[in-house]
Amino acid sequence: MSDSGSDEDRGSTESVRKGCDPLVSTQRSKLQQRRAKLNQQINRELRLRSGAENLYRASSNQKVKETVALELSFVNSNLQLLKEELEELNSSMNVYQTESETVSVPMIPLGLKETKDIDMTAPLQDFISEHYGEDASLYLNEIRDFMELRQAMRTPSRNEAGQELLTEYYNQLYFLDQRFFSPHRNLGIHFHWYDSLTGVPSVQRALAFEKGSENFSHAPSLDMSSPALSMLVRLMVAQVQECVCEEVILNMQDNNLNMLLQAAQEAARVSDVYSLVLQAMSVPLLKDYVPFSWISMVQVKTHHFRALAHYYTAVALCMSDEDEDEGGEIKALIQIHTRRPDKLDLHDPEDKRRLGKAHLRKAIIRHEEALRLHGVCKMLRKMDILQEVLSHAHACSLEKYSDIDQEDDFCEVAEAPEIHVVRVTDIFHRLGPLSVFSARNRWVRRHACLVRGETGLGLTLRGDSPVLVAGVLPGGCAAEAGLREGDYIVAVNGADCRWAEHAEVERRMNLSPTGDKECQSGSQRRAGREYERGSSSLWNWSWRSSGATKRLGSTFSLSFGNFRENESMF
Repeated sequence: MSDSGSDEDRGSTESVRKGCDPLVSTQRSKLQQRRAKLNQQINRELRLRSGAENLYRASSNQKVKETVALELSFVNSNLQLLKEELEELNSSMNVYQTESETVSVPMIPLGLKETKDIDMTAPLQDFISEHYGEDASLYLNEIRDFMELRQAMRTPSRNEAGQELLTEYYNQLYFLDQRFFSPHRNLGIHFHWYDSLTGVPSVQRALAFEKGSENFSHAPSLDMSSPALSMLVRLMVAQVQECVCEEVILNMQDNNLNMLLQAAQEAARVSDVYSLVLQAMSVPLLKDYVPFSWISMVQVKTHHFRALAHYYTAVALCMSDEDEDEGGEIKALIQIHTRRPDKLDLHDPEDKRRLGKAHLRKAIIRHEEALRLHGVCKMLRKMDILQEVLSHAHACSLEKYSDIDQEDDFCEVAEAPEIHVVRVTDIFHRLGPLSVFSARNRWVRRHACLVRGETGLGLTLRGDSPVLVAGVLPGGCAAEAGLREGDYIVAVNGADCRWAEHAEVERRMNLSPTGDKECQSGSQRRAGREYERGSSSLWNWSWRSSGATKRLGSTFSLSFGNFRENESMF
């Protein structure tokens, strides 16, 4: 076999591997060194405490017990100090923050995991000699290339070249796995990685650990567990959404209603995604693992951006009515709310002012809560820029409220609805609600003809969009036609009902060929009253039943919340 490690062959990947200097000591690597040192000290103190506790339990000498108890108090004090120092390191949010003249809220930094250097030369050479029967010295160039690639991967540059470097190394691990990691032989290579937050080292021989992309039944470190990875993904997505919102705000013009409403929707979206991050951080496995400053920052941002959403909506409402397209303006102001404002006519400038005032009240409350949470966390109090951002936003809301407040305003206090987040239209909306009509569910479409009998149709409906068959009366018309509990009604007499509400499906079911019949109330039906019976009605039904469970056509279980209150028996 020829030597494939010539200079000509190596040139194709050399540019990728020059994406960083592995000897550069970055801010994060310095933090990691301090973190690793702290963890060694913590581990040492924990061993001392464990030994002292064992001695205390084993000794019957009172004087020895008093001495050990005193030593334990010192050890516990040292542990507390070390843990506080470690949390302070994990809360160093000034790492990789951009320096700009524009004042913005700091981000939570999460760098790459740290790893120790590994020399694989001897194990790989031995495997080449024994398994492939080749002269291992002919492959020194390839081994050196791989080792240089791994060393460079440890500190990639923060740009596209760094991403290419990480991708290149990940891809090479696939070939390494196939070439050298036999299920019948252990190479004796140990991969050392540190937990992203605690710095606690983990060591495994599995190449999947080096990849860091496999599912572990028992995660080697907490930052590689499923809840932690899910939380970190949500956190990064939230911070990306925050950047999008900041771009909209920076490019916004105060006298442009559409841009103000867009800023309000973007801010509402940021608040929503941060609330999801907070939920992910609050699970039992992570609530003591995630730094308190991270949790506090997420709480602050949830309230801060929700306050901004109300503030920008209020500014839009309080704009002068000089816009030529007043109808379009009113429509935009209505659509941004999750529901139509109660008892207010947005064509009336006074009602618009009242609603704007209600939004400002909500903004001020949210601003004050964000400032309170900021004051609770010691680490956040050290961030002057965060204090400046929150105080400035609060002052703007107060100033705007003062401008529109009228002392002789004795009208009933308006209630401001929440703000809609930015909407994306589903092109295939007509296929039905995504929660039910998705590729994850396998469907069987069937038709049934129901003729109303003396006891009615013999089925119970529940829910909306789509309506669910909640129950089928044994021996009834529906049961004879083949309807089963858990089926979805997608059409009645050819009319599409996938997005239909419960009442609409009810209405369609109670139409007869000879004319419309007035639908009785659910309470009357449950009381046992019979429907009016004229000539027999032919009912053509279409429904889909999921085959995603054990057998084709079996019931697919979905949660319908409080839909049981809407049940109707036919």
